[in-house]
Amino acid sequence: MTRRLFLLERYDCSGDATAPELAPIPPMSDTRLVAAVHLPADEVVLALVEGPDAESVAAAAAAANWRVDRLNPAAWVHPPERTVSA
Repeated sequence: MTRRLFLLERYDCSGDATAPELAPIPPMSDTRLVAAVHLPADEVVLALVEGPDAESVAAAAAAANWRVDRLNPAAWVHPPERTVSA
């Protein structure tokens, strides 16, 4: 199954500079959290999630009790470098 990349946004108006806790995404529907960042100055958390489709990614986020304010398809401009184990 082909996994596509999606960007989840969660807006945080708490004014807290501490990164919020994110529960792990449960292993369902072939979804995987790739990375997440907190931008306190913009009051937003951005999470890159791979999955087969937007519905599966939204369901996985809901199962992890993530509030998702916006979900969009994304594309790598510069993918992370893969490390090779010896």
